[in-house]
Amino acid sequence: MAWNPHSILAGAGGLSLMLLLAGCSFKATFKETTDTTSNITGTTSGRIWWNEDGLLKAEHKLAAFTAYTAQNLEADAARGQGDYLDSLGTLAHLPDAQALNATSQDVFSRWIRGGQGSTADLVQALLSAQR
Repeated sequence: MAWNPHSILAGAGGLSLMLLLAGCSFKATFKETTDTTSNITGTTSGRIWWNEDGLLKAEHKLAAFTAYTAQNLEADAARGQGDYLDSLGTLAHLPDAQALNATSQDVFSRWIRGGQGSTADLVQALLSAQR
């Protein structure tokens, strides 16, 4: 079977168009993620976030978790349940994970109506609702 150069060009053009259109929503999310990730990993000393064993320091675990799992955490908060929401409760040392699940949908709704601040703002609101 011979390849037609026109079909290859058409296929490449279609793929390029799909990538460009998909990039509209991906670009902001990617930028937010890489900016936050750069803040975590791009320190001048390399010792701010990490201990001598190369492990993340306890006081930075919640921020790193939020940065790396932002979309999944938002989805779990919207549903009112999920592994990422459970992990948030564990990292924040919340005694009652069920209470976090019960309030997360309400907190998420207020966060969405407020103009969707950062995921860190959502996490702060979720934790504040538990205290």
